[in-house]
This record gives sequence, C-alpha cells and structure tokens, in this order.
Amino acid sequence: MWLIFAARTSLHSRNLIRSSYRCISSFIGLTREPYPCSKKAILDLKFSLSSQKNRFLLFALDDLKCPIAKPPGFIRGLASVAEEVVSTDVDEDVEACVELKTIESSEESARKKQAALMSARKFHRLRRRQIKLETEAWEQAAKEYRELLEEMCKKKLAPNLPYVKSLFLGWFEPLRDKIAEEQELCKDVHCRTPYAPCFNLLPADMMAVITMHKMMGLMMTGDGSGSILVVTAACKIGEALEQEAKIQKLLEKTRKKTKREKKKEGIEDDNVTKEQEYLRKKVTNLIKRQKLPLVRKIAKEQDNSRPWGLDLQAKVGSRLIQLLIETAYIQPPASQSPDGHTDVRPAFRHSLRNFRREQKKLCRRYGVIECDPLIYEGLDRTARHMVMPYMPMLVPPVIWSGYDKGAHLFLPSYIMRTHGCRQQREAFKRTSRDQLQPIFEALNTLGNTKWRINKEVLNVVDRIWSSGGRLADLVDRENIPLPDKPETEDESEIKKWKWLLHSAKKKNTEMHSQRCDVELKLSVARKMKEEEGFYYPHNLDFRGRAYPMHPYLNHLGSDLCRGILEFAEGRPLGISGLRWLKIHLANLYAGGVDKLSLDGRIAFAENHLEDVFDSADRPLEGRRWWLGAEDPFQCLAVCKHLAKALRNPAPGSTISHLPVHQDGSCNGLQHYAALGRDKLGATSVNLVNGEKPADVYSEIAARVLEIMLRDSDKDPAIDPNAFHARILVGQVDRKMVKQTVMTSVYGVTYIGAREQIKRRLKERGLIIDDTQLFRASCYAARITLTALGEMFEAARAIMTWLGDCAKLIASENQTVRWTTPLGLPVVQPYRKIGRHIIKTSLQVLSLQQDTDKVMVKRQRTAFPPNFVHSLDGSHMMMTAVACKKAGLNFAGVHDSYWTHACDVDEMNRILREKFVELYETPILENLLASFQLSFPSLSFPLPERGDFNIKDVLDSTYFFN
Repeated sequence: MWLIFAARTSLHSRNLIRSSYRCISSFIGLTREPYPCSKKAILDLKFSLSSQKNRFLLFALDDLKCPIAKPPGFIRGLASVAEEVVSTDVDEDVEACVELKTIESSEESARKKQAALMSARKFHRLRRRQIKLETEAWEQAAKEYRELLEEMCKKKLAPNLPYVKSLFLGWFEPLRDKIAEEQELCKDVHCRTPYAPCFNLLPADMMAVITMHKMMGLMMTGDGSGSILVVTAACKIGEALEQEAKIQKLLEKTRKKTKREKKKEGIEDDNVTKEQEYLRKKVTNLIKRQKLPLVRKIAKEQDNSRPWGLDLQAKVGSRLIQLLIETAYIQPPASQSPDGHTDVRPAFRHSLRNFRREQKKLCRRYGVIECDPLIYEGLDRTARHMVMPYMPMLVPPVIWSGYDKGAHLFLPSYIMRTHGCRQQREAFKRTSRDQLQPIFEALNTLGNTKWRINKEVLNVVDRIWSSGGRLADLVDRENIPLPDKPETEDESEIKKWKWLLHSAKKKNTEMHSQRCDVELKLSVARKMKEEEGFYYPHNLDFRGRAYPMHPYLNHLGSDLCRGILEFAEGRPLGISGLRWLKIHLANLYAGGVDKLSLDGRIAFAENHLEDVFDSADRPLEGRRWWLGAEDPFQCLAVCKHLAKALRNPAPGSTISHLPVHQDGSCNGLQHYAALGRDKLGATSVNLVNGEKPADVYSEIAARVLEIMLRDSDKDPAIDPNAFHARILVGQVDRKMVKQTVMTSVYGVTYIGAREQIKRRLKERGLIIDDTQLFRASCYAARITLTALGEMFEAARAIMTWLGDCAKLIASENQTVRWTTPLGLPVVQPYRKIGRHIIKTSLQVLSLQQDTDKVMVKRQRTAFPPNFVHSLDGSHMMMTAVACKKAGLNFAGVHDSYWTHACDVDEMNRILREKFVELYETPILENLLASFQLSFPSLSFPLPERGDFNIKDVLDSTYFFN
C-alpha cells in the first residue's frame, strides 16, 4: 500500500510553484530537507491535516488528484517513507488502526463530557431557581411591597399597579406595623397569650404578606360566595406560617454569622462556634450533593421545637385575621357611592351565618369572614398576583424514600394525603421500606415525566378569555342580569320572582367561582410558558390513587388544562403514531364517533382533514370545527399536530410532543367483572375482544328506554309514572345515564343518581318547571338503577359481599383495613367526629377531631368503591413502572393512560399484561385471609364467581382504547 502511495506521488510534476510551496510547507510545518519518517509520523501528519481548515490538504494527500504544490524534498521524503514502510509487517497496520480508533473515541468521550458538563450546569441553575421558588416566595413578595412603598413615598403617588396589588399595598404597611406591635407585646416576659412563642418566629412583613395572600387565596378557592369559615382560614394561615418558620429556621442554621451576630447571640465558646461552622458546611455540602433527606434529618435533629398543632395554628391564624380586619380598608370610586362621595369601609367583616348540611334539617351557626363586594368582584382578576408556594418543579422531584421524604426540595411533602387520620399515618410508617418500594418507584416514575406548555393552544385560550370567554366551555366573564321585581301584589308572581332571583344569584356565584378557577390555571400556565420543561411531584390518597401535588394546572384537570399541557420530550410519529393521532382526534371529538371501530375513527379523521387544517390555521377566524368537540382544546391541539404532520413530505418523521390517551371502558365495572370472573359483564365492558367496542352506557340507556316505553302506555290517572315516562321518552340517551352508570360501582346512592340525572335534564332545558324536573329526575334515577341491577348481577354480588364484610368489621368498632396488591396499607378513616373547643382572640372555634367510635354505615358504603379504587391505582402504577423500563414516557389519570403517539401500541401491550398479572393473583382470597386473621370469630363467605378466562384481555382490542 505504501509503495503504491510513493509511486503515485513520484508521478506528479516537479515543476512546482515556489510560492505555493512556501505557503503550504509553512502551513503544515514541513522543511525543504528530505526526512525519512515512521508510520506514526505519517499518522500524526494526517491528524494534523484532519482539522476543518486543512481538510482539503488531507483530501489531496489521500487521492493525490489535487494540484497541491509539493517540493522535491517532500517527494523524496515520501519515497524514503515508502522504502521504510515496505519493511513493516501487518501488525503495525493493525496497531495504527487501533490507535486511530482510540483517538477518535477519546474525542467522542471529550464531546460527551462537555455535553454532560453543560447539562450539569443547566441543572444546577434550574435547581437554584427551584430552591428560591420554595424558600423565598413569601420573602420576595414582602420585599416587593417594601420597594413599592418606597417608590410611592419618593414620587408622592401610587405606582401603576393592578387592582389587587394596589389593595395589598394599601393593607401591607398598617398590617405589618400592627403585627410588629403585637410581636413587641409577645416579647414581654409577663405576656401570657398562648400564641406568644410562635409570633416572633418570622419578620412582621413576611407574616403580613402570608396573611393577605392566604386570605385572598381562600376567598378565591372557596364556594365562590366571597366568604370563608373562620376555623378554616385560621388553621390554613397558621399552617402556612409554621411551614415558613421551619424553612427559615433551616436556612438560618446554614447561614454563616458575623462576629457582631455571634456577640449579640452570646456565642463566646469557640467550640460552639466551630460546631455551628461544621454544621453549616456539612449542610451546605449535603445540599450541593442533593442529599436532601439527610439535610431534613439534620434540621429535625437540630430543631428541638414541638409541632404547633391545630390549637396553636388556629390561635395564631385567628389573631392575624383579627389584625387584618382591623387594618384592611377599601375605598370605592366616587361614582360607585350613592351620594357621589367616597367612603372608606372595612375590606373584611366577621359575622355569623347559619349552615345546613346536605340531606339534614339541622342548622349550625358558624363564624365566617366576608370580603367587601368590591373585592369579591375583583377576585377573578387576582390569581396572577397571588403567591403559590407549591408550583410545578423546574427540576426532577426528590425521589420518595419515606412518609415525608421526597418530592419538593424544602417545602413539606408527604407521600399520603391522610387528612389527619392518625391510624393511616401510623400504618404507613410501620410498613417496611422494602414492601413500599413498588409504591416509591411508581410515584418517582410519574414525577419524572417532563411537561411543557403548548404555547399555540395557550395563545388561543388567552384570546378567547380576553374577549369575554363563552367559547370552548370557558365560563362567561359577565354575570347574567338579575330579574326585575314585578310591579304587582300577586303573591304567586312575587314568589316566582324570588325563586328566579335566587337562581340567578346562585348561577352568578357559580360562574364567579369558575372564573377564579380559570384565572388560577392560566396564571400558572403563563408563569411556566417560557420554561423548557417542568415536573409534577405525585403523592397518594389513602386508597392508593396517585395525584399531582400541584393543585391548579395539571393533567388531571379539565379540558383546558389538558389542552395546554404536552410532553417536553418530542418523539418522531412514525406510521403507527400517525394512525393513533387520527384515532385520538376522533376520541376527543366524541359525539358517538369514539364508539366506532378503530378503522371507523380513522375514516372520520380523514373525512374531516379540511376541517382539521382550517382549525389549525384559523382557530377563531375560520369555521371553528374544533369547537364542536366534546374536549375542544385537546381537539385543537391534535388538529395543529396532525396538520403539521400531514404537511411534512415524510409525516412519520414529524416530532410530536402530544400525549395520546388510552381510556378504560367503564373501568370500575371492568375491575368488578375481573374480580367475579363474570363472562357477561366482561363482554359488556370490553374485557373480551369484539369487532367494535361494546358500549355499556348505550346498553343501559336502551334498557331504560324499554322500561319507560312500557310505562308510558299506562294511564297517568292511575300510574303517575306514566306522565314522567311520556316526558322523558324522547330524552333518554347514553349521556343521561353515563355518570350514574360510571359511579354505580363506586357506591352512588339513589339521591346521588337523582342529582346527576337532574343536572343532565336541566342542561337540555326542555323541562322548565323545577317541581316537574325534580319528579322526573326521581323517576329516571329509579329506572336507571333497576336496569343496572339487571345487567350486572355478579358485580352487585361482589359489591354486596364487600359491604357486608365492612359492616361486620365496623360493628366490632374496628376500621376496615387491607393491603393493596402493591403492598400499600389502607385504613378507612371514617370515625365519628368529636368537637374540641378553643378560645381565640377572634371567636370561640370548634375544631373537629376523630373519636374512637367508627361510623358503621360510612365504613360499609365506602368500602366497595375504595377497594376498587385501590385496585385501579395498583394497575396504573404497575403499568407506569413497566412503561418506564420499556423506555416510554408515561402519565396516568386513574383509568386513562397517556404516552407518545409512536409508543401507544407498546403501552397497550404493557397495560393488558399488567391487568392480567394483577388478576392472576388471588385478590379476594387474600382479602378474606387478612379479615379472618384479624377477626377469627367472624365469618366472611366468598360469593360465587364465573369462569371467565382473564387472559382473554390480552387479545381485547377495545379493553383500553
């Protein structure tokens, strides 16, 4: 090889241009003298020529076709190289190739290290921002108000602020000063107020900001009436203060103190100073190394203070509410005052109000905090200026490793929402870490899914919202007008007017609450819009169902939330992904299309491609086809993705961020059919394969219609049901019965079914008279529950058995307990409520506390749905972990599983395998064994079951679809 190389070189012309020679020889470092060199030198030369600048020279050396000027000495040098290389053996060639590969691999390794370094820097930058979000939210808000006050004083005018911020600015200084005065009183050694030890743990300005924001936040997220129970507000404000005090104490522990501070604190012992310095360095290093559980452990060891408890939280919160009432005032514009003059009035008012619980005649009197009507009207514009400590995270959540170890970096995070149930909390803490490992792994998997905001859809939402709402299920931003009082003395007319007035006010209250909810969601979306991605840490309810910890904008929310969220990671669609994108469009459009076969849904999407392109290009100016969908914003997101893919010459190469859903077919009944091995029930809910999906809701609706047609033939004078049947015959469809069928397996009562059907009938507006509407709803609810009982006898048998077991256990004054298939201990929290009276500076508060007596009826009725919820939660978490191991992105909403379009087929295979794996375990037998072990004197005979083969689920196309 080298001889040929030298021979080909010697054939070139010797008449070379000297200037070219000088240029090139100096560029590559050659001399005029002939120099024999080793093969390594040639390789070194080749590598020196392999840079971007010298690539043309390397090309010339390799092919010897370019007219590069080479001096005679250079050619002689190459000839001598050829002589030397002839004597080398093949092993040297192999060594050279290995060396070349080694150098290439080292370059690749260097590139990877550089990329990893950049990624690490980016991660630490985001992590610092996350820590600031969690630890400095209230401090930054307080600082902002201080700066605004200074600006106002300097310029002698109020800065141009949004309405709510101008309110907060007016309240901030008086409230802060009042709190500072109270703190001075609490420092007095003779002060005997019970909250004194806790009142000086935070600066006055931070306490003022927390109180204002929490109070306004509670007003927004309450019942929409512009009021909140005193006991709720006091406890929530007290809890927020305790959390912030703990965080500030931890940060103070890690802060380096000056000599003056040491002297002020009386620290003279060098050993104490060294210990504090050592502790600070240790904590700082642990934070840098992300060993946050150890940081919390150290903080807990150093913090010898006792938890505040509900009593102390309520007392601190009550006092701050009282100070807010005393200092917060509002001054409406002169145009809104009856006499044309401005008046100053309190922003909040403490009053007593009667409350009647649902289905009970007994009234109770509770203290409430009411805000001024002017504030109430501005609440729906307040969200964007509220401090929200539990925001989506900018970095992956801390992995769960214990009851309170995981999720947020510093904010208190608990793996289970026990709602104060001590027995549930203790049962979880007693369970070994190995047993809980599948739960930890599943929650970590769900929390590590990276999301981002779909800016295109958010822009459309913002345009609709700014123009008054009313489209795509967004609430109207204007209230409905109140009816005028009739000018008559007729009592029936007056009574009718009062009822209409009450209905209008109630509707406006509901709309106001919905507006606040939309503003909160959009506020979070706007804050996260420019982020590359964010994460939702997850925790559990007591049954084992997983939920995002952030409460406002998450994928468990409404169509609005789901439409403006998408995966941060994009993946190529592929042929399979394009197919599933079309099916997903049909599923979201619904209206019966989602009940077609998969090929039928694809045909629907292809028949509406013109509408898809129009919706994607001109969502508000065009034909607005997407607004006809059952889930309009999600439909719009799919239209934009599908249009982009179809315009691509290679549609399968289009990068898609859109989550595609696979939903269970009445998932509660699917679990009951699997538990009872019920062949008929399994066929009705798609556990068995079919040419098209079985629709249990349509089957129940058909049976309800059949009964009503039979009743409508009767004489209304003899049978009053005949009258209601004739009214309802034309209104029976799957939508009317769907919610009742869906919740029947979760223990819906007759009253619940009546209210669900009443809402559906009211939406249609065909029955105007409220009395007639109520009676028709009662009749329809009875018929629907009858039809359900006829179709799902096996499910009813298991439901009855579970309820009977719970009744026997509760009759022994014991709570029902069980362990889920993933090892999670579950304790039903339903105990009789006792009342604990505490005196606060604002009023006497009655705090609810669980007693030792269980609620037998609640334990019985709640056990069947809770048990099934624990099973669907287990199936979802098993699927999540398996998808992660298969390299899929996964998100779950109870019985709806999400992944990228290109991965739907793989996820479908996994979720079916996991369902079969779940039900191949003897679930009812294990439950029975645990009951018999705990209550050997009680008898729990198992119900009879069918012979359905659970492995048929593996071949069912429409099990999840």
